[in-house]
Amino acid sequence: MSAYYDTIARYYDAETSSRTDDLALYSALVEEYGGPVLEVGCGTGRVLLHLAQEEIKVHGVDTSRAMLDRLDQKLHAFPHLLQYVSYSEVDVLAYSTSTRYKLALMSYNALMHFHTQDLQIALLNKLRSLLTDDGLLVLDLPNAGEIFATQDSEHLIVDRTFLDPETGHMILLQSLSRLDRTTQLLHVEWVYDETTADGTVRRLFVPHVLRYFFFPEIKLLLERCGFAVQAVYGDTDESPFEDGCERMLVYARPDLGED
Repeated sequence: MSAYYDTIARYYDAETSSRTDDLALYSALVEEYGGPVLEVGCGTGRVLLHLAQEEIKVHGVDTSRAMLDRLDQKLHAFPHLLQYVSYSEVDVLAYSTSTRYKLALMSYNALMHFHTQDLQIALLNKLRSLLTDDGLLVLDLPNAGEIFATQDSEHLIVDRTFLDPETGHMILLQSLSRLDRTTQLLHVEWVYDETTADGTVRRLFVPHVLRYFFFPEIKLLLERCGFAVQAVYGDTDESPFEDGCERMLVYARPDLGED
């Protein structure tokens, strides 16, 4: 996983600059549950820095040094946030701390990097141990039902274009994907075409694998690991989880065995 993000780190912030719809939700959840907050897969700090600006103590866990270097650059530019932000460069399964968190966030697709059931159970057990008894775990995932209903394509698909602010070069992002419906794994070949000032096109191929989840599966995994599902929504505005929705946001609380 870290190899993929180490490769695309230079593009990540420009590529995801429009991804802000979940930030208000996390702010509202912090207002309800309080801090400190843990984010698994914090990357360059999109969520961490947003919450830190609201004077919330946040801790990120990530394995990609290149992504964390970019977080360091942002913290250097905004040193007043250092009192609120910390991170560990470590696999979350090896993360150890005496801190117990009120909120644990696996924002935009983070859980999809855990491909096997053994890893998923180990992760959820770890997160259960890191949460306070009155805390909340938030999982933000795509609605697998919508993806599995689409027709497969063997063609290269244009995903988006964006401007690299560091070079001023235009980037065309394309993808070639194959969904294995038996393993629920999406195999993607991302293709970054960077057009330089002299018109030269530099092409970068980056393979990636993501695991889709259906809600009944998630519910069983959570229950297996000491959680109880509190709610499931179809988007970050907490709209209903139903046919046609794009996302699956799951809120889970530690199951204390109370009726």
